[in-house]
Amino acid sequence: MHLALFEPDIPQNTGALLRLAACFGIEVDLIEPFGFVFDDRRLRRALLDYAARVRLHRHASWNAFVAARDPNSRLVLLTTHGAVPLHRFTFTAADTLLLGRESAGAPDFVHDAAAARVVIPLQAGNRSLNVAMAGAIALYEALRQTGLLPGTDPQVR
Repeated sequence: MHLALFEPDIPQNTGALLRLAACFGIEVDLIEPFGFVFDDRRLRRALLDYAARVRLHRHASWNAFVAARDPNSRLVLLTTHGAVPLHRFTFTAADTLLLGRESAGAPDFVHDAAAARVVIPLQAGNRSLNVAMAGAIALYEALRQTGLLPGTDPQVR
């Protein structure tokens, strides 16, 4: 399973998601351009000493990311425009969970490339969660469903 961030804007969110990935043993794809300098002190502060534990792949563009992707990995976009609620979606161990930009979400071409568009249900009147919070919720659910949480046996559900 992978976590992918499309052109992230906020270094603190990126750092928090990298730390999350390190803690769960998940690979991360970062799709440039970023809205910050990658060695930003705010990114380092959120990431703390977990940087060495993250399996990170940087891609210079969306096209570079698409070219490098495993063809067996399904692209699952987390979006407020999702068609399927998170708790009703069935994840696989090979999925790549994709998060859009904090400021603009994901453009149409990213939506079009996704095999699935998943939404985290919220109370009426609320627009969206912070991208790091949404990533954490969705990643945990995907790992739970697939039996890939650390210390769990994938044969036991």
